[in-house]
Amino acid sequence: MGIDILYQDDHLIAVSKPAGQLTIPGRGQIPGDPLNIELGKLLKRPVFIVHRLDRGASGLVLFAKDAPTHRELNGQFEHRDVKKTYLVLVQGRVDGDGRVDQPIKAFGSGRMGVHPSGKPSQTDYKVLERMKEATLLEVSPLTGRRHQIRVHLYSIGHPVMGDTLYGKVTPVGGIERLMLHARTLAFVDPQGRAQALEADVPADFKSVLARLGSA
Repeated sequence: MGIDILYQDDHLIAVSKPAGQLTIPGRGQIPGDPLNIELGKLLKRPVFIVHRLDRGASGLVLFAKDAPTHRELNGQFEHRDVKKTYLVLVQGRVDGDGRVDQPIKAFGSGRMGVHPSGKPSQTDYKVLERMKEATLLEVSPLTGRRHQIRVHLYSIGHPVMGDTLYGKVTPVGGIERLMLHARTLAFVDPQGRAQALEADVPADFKSVLARLGSA
């Protein structure tokens, strides 16, 4: 299966990652190349990861083709100048839009959690559609902590469907994939041009929505 390239120029490239693929090499042996290695082979040059996306998630990932672009884009992420939205299907009925403003801390073995001594973290969410046993949300993380969306939604009693780490019973809802898709990314490229990118919702995400009663 080829790489789904959403945008590229001389300095950066944005691709749509499928669920199940690592963004960069991780612990243990995972079948197939991580996305940065696969992309480097395609371009015949190394690429620099700007931000990460959980292995189980799908959607937009941005890479820089050179060190100056990498520094510039990293700075935008660090200063919260990049706007990101995700489609997320969570367990249960979410009554309305809201914000989770809770610090997040690492607890070892890759697990994160809400804790008073953690780093400040904020996540906005908006209800898009309610189903019988789940709610489809548009989620905008205002900070960039590891597993932030998954941890915050779990903390308010609405774990992400398909999550194998944050949930009382996993995978949450018995769903076969993590129902988290990085849909849009808005930023200013190093040439000063406003970029607004979008990754289409993949078929495996749509099939779960259809099975649960979403059009």
